[in-house]
Amino acid sequence: MGNIIERKVAAARAGSNPYVIGKMLSGWLLIGETQPLHGYCQLLADPVVATLNDLEGAERAQYLEDMAKAGDALLAVTGAARINYETWANQEPSLHTHLVPRYLNEPENCRTRPACTVYDYAAARPFSMDLDGPFIAAMRTFLGIGPT
Repeated sequence: MGNIIERKVAAARAGSNPYVIGKMLSGWLLIGETQPLHGYCQLLADPVVATLNDLEGAERAQYLEDMAKAGDALLAVTGAARINYETWANQEPSLHTHLVPRYLNEPENCRTRPACTVYDYAAARPFSMDLDGPFIAAMRTFLGIGPT
């Protein structure tokens, strides 16, 4: 059934996606399955569309607003210095944005480069409810959202 983003959205709708932080007006905020940097998340559009340019007017504005709100929450919850917003949809042509907290204590050779070029996401620490549960709870509280 569809690409990985479509499958993640379907699982979120069904209440069976364990990575769901919460439902936002434009889609689903998920914690990353791995954590190359603490707080790495993704915003997945729902309904699924191929690109940001496939949304118009209020739907486009809502997606961008939700993206920024999630970034505000990440800054508050993680103490990150900034958030990188990556909306590529090259490999999975469904609108989703990677929200990557960036920290001042990152190694100098990593801090100013795109995280996906300096961190091995596949080898990063896997999601753990024990380790990441407090982060998810804090994000839900800040954003006023829940898993459904």
